[in-house]
Amino acid sequence: MTDRPDVEDLLRSLAPQVLGLLARRLGDFDACEDAVQEALIAAARHWPAHGVPENPRGWLLQTATRRYTDQMRSESARRRREERVAREPARPEAPAADDSLALLFMCCHPTLTPASAIALTLRAVGGLTTAQVAAAYLVPEATMAQRVSRAKQRLKASSVQFEVPAPGTPDWPGRLRSVLHVLYLLFNEGYTASMGPVLHRADLSGEAIRLARQAHRILPTEGEVAGLLALMLLTEARRPARTGPHGELIPLAEQDRTRWDRRLIQEGAALLIGTFANEGRPGEYRLLAAVAAVHNHAARAEDTDWPQIHGLYELLEHVTGSPLVTLNRAVALAMVDGPSAALALLDRLDTDDRGPLAGHHRVHAVRAHLLDMAGEPMSAVNHYRLAAALTTNAPEQRYLTTKAAQLRQRAPVASRGGAPPSTAEDGCGSDAQ
Repeated sequence: MTDRPDVEDLLRSLAPQVLGLLARRLGDFDACEDAVQEALIAAARHWPAHGVPENPRGWLLQTATRRYTDQMRSESARRRREERVAREPARPEAPAADDSLALLFMCCHPTLTPASAIALTLRAVGGLTTAQVAAAYLVPEATMAQRVSRAKQRLKASSVQFEVPAPGTPDWPGRLRSVLHVLYLLFNEGYTASMGPVLHRADLSGEAIRLARQAHRILPTEGEVAGLLALMLLTEARRPARTGPHGELIPLAEQDRTRWDRRLIQEGAALLIGTFANEGRPGEYRLLAAVAAVHNHAARAEDTDWPQIHGLYELLEHVTGSPLVTLNRAVALAMVDGPSAALALLDRLDTDDRGPLAGHHRVHAVRAHLLDMAGEPMSAVNHYRLAAALTTNAPEQRYLTTKAAQLRQRAPVASRGGAPPSTAEDGCGSDAQ
């Protein structure tokens, strides 16, 4: 958008706030999003040259409102809509938290399929590009662009109300589930970017945590909301130790654990303990948070309680049925029962050209690690290379290529077991592994 990272970060953080406020005032999400996008383009051109205005949010809101008014003037309903906007009394700007969360729930309306709702929200609230959303779903960019467009048109046709729904309504469980999954994917994109030159994007993971905090404040008794926030905090705590001085990836087993953010670990652990105390059967996010907590509890990589992690992944398989959870369980199983058992589990996964894991680089990364543990270094080299060819994140690609090169150099020496590669277990959860 602009070659000024500070301006780009500011625009990314303000975009969902301005869109939420404008959509609440005017009620036309599709037209409001177009108006906000034009305002962002104008800011990207104007601010680097003339300076950031004293009230950047107000500047964007005013510019977007003007763009919206211009759009309405060209439509047949111009007079009626302009009269409605003119009659509406001026309101003080609501807190950005309220608008962002209302926007989040609106994008997850039950008139949309869960996949469309998540894609639209990642675009409107998370600020991801269509290409990044497509990468999160493992679908072509053109397919995702069509999905987002159809979702916007359906929202427009259904006259969705701009509000946070009340707990207990019939559509509440499905909408909350979609909202949580959106935040989960958004955090994962920030913690390990699907593409690009850097490993993580703190702006996206920070936005996901911000929205999850808002959701938890409004819904303090929802165990999975607290579980998701705990998962994010426990995972984000490791970020300072995940990269070296040149941005290179440092796997979990090699990280300097004194650099982990103990404040975030304590906050996440307290949240997690509270959810298990207040509710019975845990869901997906509390179980993933429990996995993260076990990793964070170990002072050294060799102190990790792998049997407990394996047991948690077994529970997760029953809850989600996700093949990515099974992939993670294979890593834990290797640390408990050895690589042969883990390779047998991996062989049972559907990884053919039409399966859900087709083309997923982490399948090859995990298999490479297991083959190395099993004493098959040259087979491991081939799978590390395949994994490197499939990933579009530069630090991950360099890490996997380096692993292949190092393994090839020592191939004549019998491979030894060890902690799993970061591409297998250093992430937010099943969709991040």
